[in-house]
Amino acid sequence: MIPPPPGHWPGLDGNAVGCREKLKMLTENYQELSQVLQDAFEDAVLMGVNEDAMRQILADVVAGLVSPRRPAG
Repeated sequence: MIPPPPGHWPGLDGNAVGCREKLKMLTENYQELSQVLQDAFEDAVLMGVNEDAMRQILADVVAGLVSPRRPAG
């Protein structure tokens, strides 16, 4: 089961993000991403992919995300 969105989203300064619109967007993104990941995981497992391997594949995708705050390269 995928956990609910975080109770607070830590900002760059260590304080929680407080803007309602930002919180709304973060929560919506979390919910959409959770559903897409769940669907991809289920599809892979139902097509015969090893569950542990698929979890690692998804974790590798997350680990490979590029920050918009850092120049690529």
